[in-house]
Amino acid sequence: MTVTAPPTIMRASVLKRQGEIVLDTLDVPVLDDDQVLVQVAAVGVCGSDIHYYQHGRIGEYVVDHPLVLGHELSGRIAAVGAKVDPARVGQRVAVEPQRPCRTCAQCKAGRYNLCPDIEFYATPPIDGAFTEYVAIQGDFAYEIPDAISDEAAALIEPLSVGIWACQRADIRPGSRVLIAGAGPIGIIAAQTARAFGASEVYISDISPQRLAFALEHGATHALDPLTDRVEGLDVDAFIDASGAPAAVRSGIRAVGPAGRVILVGMGADDVELPVSYLQNREIWLSGVFRYTNTWPLAIQLVAKGLVDLDVLVTGGFPLSEAEAALNAGRQPGQLKAIVYPGR
Repeated sequence: MTVTAPPTIMRASVLKRQGEIVLDTLDVPVLDDDQVLVQVAAVGVCGSDIHYYQHGRIGEYVVDHPLVLGHELSGRIAAVGAKVDPARVGQRVAVEPQRPCRTCAQCKAGRYNLCPDIEFYATPPIDGAFTEYVAIQGDFAYEIPDAISDEAAALIEPLSVGIWACQRADIRPGSRVLIAGAGPIGIIAAQTARAFGASEVYISDISPQRLAFALEHGATHALDPLTDRVEGLDVDAFIDASGAPAAVRSGIRAVGPAGRVILVGMGADDVELPVSYLQNREIWLSGVFRYTNTWPLAIQLVAKGLVDLDVLVTGGFPLSEAEAALNAGRQPGQLKAIVYPGR
């Protein structure tokens, strides 16, 4: 196989400031010895990308200089660093878009998602993947089988959020689960819960269209929070993928004794919770911050057909139309927009 050296200049869609995306030219990353250069094939648009675009910040992370968005990605290895097997050039890969330090207490304990010095794509000041090439440590570029599409490989990142949530919720065969929010993460969490063996998956949302879609892709019961009560369901676990304070409070009251509550959705910084309910039933409550060691399992779930990520894709855009992709997520019926940097 003839290997062509990658270029030194690449196109990138850059968030110049809040509400302004510009197609620009950047230098192709120079590799560290343990890194690979990935020619990006597909990038999913995440809610955090939209939030940075619209509001210029998420909590303490502020866009105070030009930033490349996008952290859900797949591609093909175009070059490797000195310590990476050159045979990897040409591999199709799904990228875990983070770089932990690997030496701090959290990393050594296996919780590298909590590394205080982690560098995460599209989180200021680290550039993301709305560009033609990215660099990542070789062991965070996971080879994918030909049966997995570029789009599904990119969406292994949000699938990893669903896996991490279900693992922390201790979902197992026979579990009964309630999920608030039938957006992409809620649908993914529903499919993952079923793949983990959950016998009943309730999902709540105010959109009839999203509820109908959820029933076709993982959920066993659909609930409208405006008309249906979830309190008293006595489920084993509640996963919030909505970020809505009212959904969090009612979802907690749906959990039975010794159950688990997992907060995934981005919402208000402070929420009033039914503390006595949590205490009296010894309910375990945890947030979710990204994931650790989820890509191998995610690839298996997709390859075996236990989770369908392609069904989430509702639009595709070339790199020059990345701004349109960010705006598409606000349209009714849209779930996942995909940006193709090679187009």
